[in-house]
Amino acid sequence: MEREGTGINNILAQGGGALWRTSVLAKHFATQEEARGASSTITSSGSLRRSACIEYASPERNSERPAFDKEEMRCLLDGHNIPERNFMFNLMESSELFQAKKVGNTIFLSPDYNQTMEEQRDVTLARILFLREKGVFKGWLTDRTQESDLKRSALFESFGIFDHSLAIKLGVHIHLWGGAIQFFGTKRHHDKWLQQTEDYIVRGCFAMTELGHGSNVRGIETLTTYDPQTEEFIINTPCESAQKYWIGGAAKHATHTVVFSQLSINGRNEGVHAFICQLRDAEGHVCPGIRIADCGHKIGLNGVDNGRIWFDHVRIPRENLLNSVADVTPDGQYESAIKDPDQRFGAFMAPLTSGRVTIAVSAVYQAKLGLATAIRYGLTRRAFSLSPEEPEVLLLDYPSHQHRLLPLLAKTYAMSFAALDLKKLYVRRTPADSKTIHVLSSGLKAMLSWHGIRTLQECREACGGQGLKTDNRVGPAKAEYDVQLTFEGDNNVLMQQVSKALLGDYFAAQRKGKPLEGLGLEHMNGPSPVIPFVLDRNTLRNKNFQLALFQLRERNLLELLSAKVKKFLSKGLSMTDAVIASYQLAEHLGVAFSERTVLESILAAEELQMAGPLKDVLGLLRTLYMLSAVDEGPAFLRYGYLSPAQSQLIAEEVSALCAELRPQALNLVNSFGIPQSLLGPIASDWIEYNSWENV
Repeated sequence: MEREGTGINNILAQGGGALWRTSVLAKHFATQEEARGASSTITSSGSLRRSACIEYASPERNSERPAFDKEEMRCLLDGHNIPERNFMFNLMESSELFQAKKVGNTIFLSPDYNQTMEEQRDVTLARILFLREKGVFKGWLTDRTQESDLKRSALFESFGIFDHSLAIKLGVHIHLWGGAIQFFGTKRHHDKWLQQTEDYIVRGCFAMTELGHGSNVRGIETLTTYDPQTEEFIINTPCESAQKYWIGGAAKHATHTVVFSQLSINGRNEGVHAFICQLRDAEGHVCPGIRIADCGHKIGLNGVDNGRIWFDHVRIPRENLLNSVADVTPDGQYESAIKDPDQRFGAFMAPLTSGRVTIAVSAVYQAKLGLATAIRYGLTRRAFSLSPEEPEVLLLDYPSHQHRLLPLLAKTYAMSFAALDLKKLYVRRTPADSKTIHVLSSGLKAMLSWHGIRTLQECREACGGQGLKTDNRVGPAKAEYDVQLTFEGDNNVLMQQVSKALLGDYFAAQRKGKPLEGLGLEHMNGPSPVIPFVLDRNTLRNKNFQLALFQLRERNLLELLSAKVKKFLSKGLSMTDAVIASYQLAEHLGVAFSERTVLESILAAEELQMAGPLKDVLGLLRTLYMLSAVDEGPAFLRYGYLSPAQSQLIAEEVSALCAELRPQALNLVNSFGIPQSLLGPIASDWIEYNSWENV
């Protein structure tokens, strides 16, 4: 079917188009008649009469037929376990615990944000218990295969689209509490705790963050000592800044926690270690020596009972030390195969990268939710006419509306492939991958969560007043996911960590006289890319040019940062202080590394496809991702990688690409595979949803 809205760009370009307008009007009236038998008619004199009321026409009516296989595209984007994802969607649709409203035959799934904080917490727990009864958690901790890990990820991603509180509360229990026992514990812990955790008999939380320390885990103040007479550890909160803070599940439901604490043995601080500690007894009463307070109402995630914990010389058995990295003998001797405290701390923290991986993936799915809603709405909602006798124009046929949404769509596609690559690298990791995973997860967690929030905000605005309604999901999602910007590390700090790692590799290669290897930096071993002075459309859409420009930026920023840091080092600053003093360059380099990584991911996905429509649309998305990043990124002009004239040409090409992708916008968001039930009502017949009979 030929779509209705292709002509507005031509009208603006040619200043005419009477034939096009006649065609649009004819289709408009045909749409009214087909949709509801509307009253729009041609008068006896032959003149056209506008419809008295707006009638809904589906987004399919205003879009072209798919130019590619949507199911094939979905398989590429999700990457694995499509049947399990569909199973979870169907399972949620089957239960009133997830249903918000039913209009006609359409079920809408959504949390009820009108509920009190206590009600939201209770229903989140009820949903977890429902999923447990349906056997969803089977094998999540006891089956250690890669296939099981990917299946678990697919299910998390699916119900995470429904509600962030559900994903976070369950994620704290499985990934953080359960993951700590898996990775920090040994067989005695696995045998005792993993099955009970998987069965949700033990309800765990993760007590790392303190009032006075978040990202700086080394600085936490909770103190644990050892009593060899009773073979017990003694956990204590020595000051108010040491209280555990933001502990998900602690305020109401958790029975146990993993406590992160400084360990002092014989007067010597051995650094941060992890201990299992019971919080509540079988009747739900808080255990002696422990005080718990509620963190209170939040801007989002009120289905998660975040709490604060104080420990007053709480005694736990010696066996409750998670001892995969270090142990304490019954007589109080500290033992560890890793003698260097820095290396020991690094080994201890390495498994926690899973949180950043999960956040990066989750951010992409929330961007998909926002875009699917806003683009479908933009294909059904009209505003203003070009002349009094013409129908109002679809929102997505305005070039400005295309420009605000379609570059974000292209970025979401590109980042989806990068997130999938990161997830599979983590699931299939070996010890040799630890550094790569740390750097990639830091950069992509920051980049993708920034993108997710920006996308939700733009989608909220693009939906106008409807974006404010919690029914329509986009606005609440923005509040629910805002926490991702500081979860598992502040994004700006993470970008500096990325740059510090790149700088360390760069200095090491120079010192050893060897080429750079790993993290995609091999491109720096060759000559610097040369960007043509004259750019045209073919050049801008060429993958080699795109990669070269991103590599040039990354290369030059690394060289500039190196020179600046060396200057500070010569003045006596430490490496850490030198990077902090160069924070702006460091953050630009972190972004450059991450954006180049994303470009390589979508390029790899594209190159695996046979020549045809799917490969073609991936090429358009890759180009729009890359050029819009260049158009928005200050570094390209600031550091002279492009001239103002070249930058202007890129801006014009971005607009041209938006118009080119407009006919397939609906098919691209439908390829996300998000069921209609999980989208806001404005993504479907918003007139029927808001009609009096459905109040």
